[in-house]
Amino acid sequence: MIPRRMRLFALRGAITVDRNTSEAILGATEWLMREIMKRNDLVPEDVVSCLFTLTEDLDAEFPAVAARQLGFGHVPLMCAREVPVPGSLPRVIRVMMHYYAADEHEAKHVYLGDARKLRLDLESAQ
Repeated sequence: MIPRRMRLFALRGAITVDRNTSEAILGATEWLMREIMKRNDLVPEDVVSCLFTLTEDLDAEFPAVAARQLGFGHVPLMCAREVPVPGSLPRVIRVMMHYYAADEHEAKHVYLGDARKLRLDLESAQ
């Protein structure tokens, strides 16, 4: 059997949170990460790194905690603040994930909740 050629991919995802609590942030992040993994047929061992950002109105928990609980214990994870642009969508968690997959793979971005409004141009994101 000839080994498949692998390539590094990056994908984006986002989800809105209804309130600034640890439980809400962890629950939303878990849902987002599970959906990304399912739609892209990934396991944590495929993932190289994840960068999470939160809007300024979310500070009750780190989204990386939810990722760690899902098995991302050996994946470098980082959390940061999103740029506070006036009029931007509130209570949003975003992720940029880097992972290896077969060369013919197509990254499926995932936008959930009100975050779907952020990328209506990406059919695969919905």
